[in-house]
Amino acid sequence: MRSRGEKDEHLFRDSSIGLMRLLFVLILFVIGIIIGLISSSHIDRYFTSQPPNFYMNSYISAAPAPSHSYSYKKDSSYDHNDQNCSTESAMCKNQDCLSMESFRMPKNLTHKMTDKELFWRASLVPDKPEYPFRRVPKVAFMFLTRGPLPFRLLWERFFRGQDVNKYSIYVHSNPGVELVFPNSSVFYGRRIPSQDVRWGTVTLVDAERRLLGNALLDFSNERFVLLSESCIPVYNFPTVYKYLIGSTHSFLQSYDDPSRYGRGRYSRRMKPDIKLPDWRKGSQWFEIQRTLAIKIVSDTRYYNIFRWYCLPSCYPDEHYLPTFVNMFHGTLNANRTITYVDWSLGGPHPASFQAENITENLIHHIRNNGTTCSYNGETTSVCFLFARKFKPNALAPLLRLPSTLLGF
Repeated sequence: MRSRGEKDEHLFRDSSIGLMRLLFVLILFVIGIIIGLISSSHIDRYFTSQPPNFYMNSYISAAPAPSHSYSYKKDSSYDHNDQNCSTESAMCKNQDCLSMESFRMPKNLTHKMTDKELFWRASLVPDKPEYPFRRVPKVAFMFLTRGPLPFRLLWERFFRGQDVNKYSIYVHSNPGVELVFPNSSVFYGRRIPSQDVRWGTVTLVDAERRLLGNALLDFSNERFVLLSESCIPVYNFPTVYKYLIGSTHSFLQSYDDPSRYGRGRYSRRMKPDIKLPDWRKGSQWFEIQRTLAIKIVSDTRYYNIFRWYCLPSCYPDEHYLPTFVNMFHGTLNANRTITYVDWSLGGPHPASFQAENITENLIHHIRNNGTTCSYNGETTSVCFLFARKFKPNALAPLLRLPSTLLGF
């Protein structure tokens, strides 16, 4: 039997041994933490001392190879777009592709934006009223063509010698159409990414909006003229530029036609958004200011109504813009067209001008046909700047007209 003192001494010895073991474990734990911190700092120093390409090379080696499974229709326009996009990407490695210059005035019209993406970007409006660059207002000449441009040589004479900071050119044609322009042509490289267009369908409106969307990407474009391959100018560039830039209104025809060719095309399914008294008709060939162009590409609601309910025999290109602009932006519009067309023969289509019709008297008649119109609140006899429905064989006699008549 141990005495009480022996028991206390034994308990004290056991507790001392336990405390020493605990202290030893704590010391090992602290030493482990210190070693870990020192090792971590060495690792961080190693990686941060590596060149920047270390991370990129590691990423590239681990990443899967890119897949080129684009589903674009095989045609020359898309091959051209792919090539231009590759070239543009290569250029961005050597220059600042996000510079103010490239942002305010894209020089390469090739892109792969969808219409939805294009219209969203085109609808952007700067909040600051002043520009961080010297802005010379330009006129955007937008050609909506089914095939080649038969009057290219006449238009090139029209633009020859003019200030390139005052105009820009855009061409929309069906993807299957091959447009070849020499490097010296003002039309060279001015074709926008285009889609198929069918007469009498909403695809015509799509093409108009697509032209506006691409032209709006250039912040210097202030006026926008829609032209066809059969259009010609009847005044020189300085006259056209001064007339359009100086106008306080857009030129888009919009009127109420009570006949079956007007109100007769209205669909009751458009109510309540569009009522019969709102329904308007007008020429497809317009000239509008930038503010109105932004409103048009920004519209989704009323465009969709026309896409759903203005079906064949309705002709959306004759009703969508006249109705939309009249309903919401009528104060911006002069409510007339500046593109002359001859309806004297009657019928659903205007008269065409053949080679034998081209005379000096014809140009004088288009300019002064007895009509007057309003320009900035005043009456004028200068109502038409362009004319249309000229056949390709009219080019040669048009080029033979004296320059003193046309002014170019």
